[in-house]
Amino acid sequence: MVKAYILMNVSSGRAAEVTRRMREMDWVKQCHIVSGPYDIISLVEAEDFNSLGDFVVNTLQKMAGVERTVTCPIFNLNG
Repeated sequence: MVKAYILMNVSSGRAAEVTRRMREMDWVKQCHIVSGPYDIISLVEAEDFNSLGDFVVNTLQKMAGVERTVTCPIFNLNG
C-alpha cells in the first residue's frame, strides 16, 4: 500500500466543490481546504506507485476546477 499527500490548487470558488467530490472517492482518506500556497490537501492510498500516478493524472487532474497538483509520497523508513 502506498500513501501520499496531494496538494492542490483549484479555480477560485471551487475548493468546497472539489473537496466534497474528493471525499466521495474510496482512495481519498482525508481531504481538507487549507490556506497558504495550496487550496486543498488530501491524503490518499493506492495499491502501488503506478496506481497512484494513474489516479492523480487520470482522475484528480481531470476534475473540473483542478488547476495543479503536487504529489508527496509518504515513505515508511522504519521497515
